[in-house]
Amino acid sequence: MSVMLDVFASAGLWEAVLRIATPLIFGTLGALLCERAGVLNLGIEGIMTFGAMIAWLTVFGGANLWVGLLAAAACGALFGLLHAGMTVPLGLSQHVTGLGITLLASSLAYYLFRLAVPVQGTPPTIEAFQPVGWAWLEAIPVVGPLLAAQTPPTFLALALVPLLAFVLAATPLGLAIRMTGENPHAAEAQGIDPIATRIGTVVAGSALMALGGAFLTLSAFNSFFPTMVQGRGWVSIALVVFAMWRPWRALLGALLFALFDAYQLRLQAQLGKEVPYQLFLMMPYILSIAALVVMARRARVPQALMQPYRRGER
Repeated sequence: MSVMLDVFASAGLWEAVLRIATPLIFGTLGALLCERAGVLNLGIEGIMTFGAMIAWLTVFGGANLWVGLLAAAACGALFGLLHAGMTVPLGLSQHVTGLGITLLASSLAYYLFRLAVPVQGTPPTIEAFQPVGWAWLEAIPVVGPLLAAQTPPTFLALALVPLLAFVLAATPLGLAIRMTGENPHAAEAQGIDPIATRIGTVVAGSALMALGGAFLTLSAFNSFFPTMVQGRGWVSIALVVFAMWRPWRALLGALLFALFDAYQLRLQAQLGKEVPYQLFLMMPYILSIAALVVMARRARVPQALMQPYRRGER
């Protein structure tokens, strides 16, 4: 018991929580944005994988780290445009299209990676983002040292939470997105173009998803592995339900899952010889499922989610 409490009280655990939560924050905000406009984007796993690869490849080719992030966002937006083009004006199945994009983006990422880097034993590395280490931030009690140990993309993810919450709750654009996700016919009656709103929202949401992947190669690690996303996209989809489609709750859900994950990693190191490591690996998912069961009972799904919109049809 003392080992478990010691792990819980260590500063390294909480630094890791923020680090592990960052790609989930990007992914969950991206998925949340798409769904608030009425579009389910199951392409998230592939978009994150492609974002991770293209960000790494851009920097590996000599570009700046921030340019790598922009390249990932741009590629994510393109996949979002593909998804929106097939599901919004054409009205194709959002499930099938999203899964198809996941397969396409994942395969394309691996193909381009192998074209750029022939098979090697150890993948080449880049100089990744470093912790900010600001002295004035470290001087803040308790929270300051934890934040100072993070890299710039983590601050970007944290800043996006209040920004998206403000846009959705207090701006005409946010109102248009929410109306489109609830009742696109009513939105059109108010002069809003539901098709353009959905396409734009899916493109922006997919760009955020790709940033989540880019964080893995440009900050958490310094190289690319085809399987490095490891289901974070699917976890983000589940966290949207946990969050009840609200950005602040999305942040809470991402931090909670990251806490479970960081905690099990440290317990594994401490008790791995006494308990099978598979039990530790299952822990964050089991606890997340339990949290989802509780929260999903009260979740209110956007009324027009996954419903295709066609002008003139009711």
